[in-house]
Amino acid sequence: MTARRTRWQEAGNSGKYGKRFADLVSAGEDIDGEARLADTLLPRGARVLDAGAGMGRVAAALLRRGHDVTAIEPDEALVRQARETYPGLPVEERDILDLRPDDGPFDLIVCVGNVMVFLAEGTERDALRAMRAALGENGRILVGFHLQDRPPHARAYPAAEFEADLTAAGLRVDLRAGTYQLHPANDAYGVWILSRAQDGTGG
Repeated sequence: MTARRTRWQEAGNSGKYGKRFADLVSAGEDIDGEARLADTLLPRGARVLDAGAGMGRVAAALLRRGHDVTAIEPDEALVRQARETYPGLPVEERDILDLRPDDGPFDLIVCVGNVMVFLAEGTERDALRAMRAALGENGRILVGFHLQDRPPHARAYPAAEFEADLTAAGLRVDLRAGTYQLHPANDAYGVWILSRAQDGTGG
């Protein structure tokens, strides 16, 4: 795992986050919005990485839909919760920055739920490069995070700055939307579908 403390670690948010989603799961609430969009981007039986999987809800939903899913999550408490909530879910206690090209190739990397705004300071481009390196030839990355009303301790990450970082990391924007139901892009929430830039920049 990376030695640099993340904003998530500094915030100490895992307990509240884990309880919130445990309560939603117990209540039978719909928590599969991100997974439904991810599923539409894939053929059956695709290879998927959930990067920053939290308590495993997106990874588990994609596993149920027949995909070959690996989940990584650096927060020990959330890894434990994922294993308890979804027995059999392949979840590893790992940071995005520890991804290697030979972990892939993945057809899709899912990085949702504000993962990008809780990374360690100054590591955003490194995280994007690590994900890019693990993509298959036609692989894509699904990213989503709050642009406004972000969680406490999360960084402000304007859309223009994020897009500059992903370009520097050798990625391109295939689609930007404002929700996981693909409503128009807005200033409140950002959803991006990314792929490798054709010129190989940032590799």
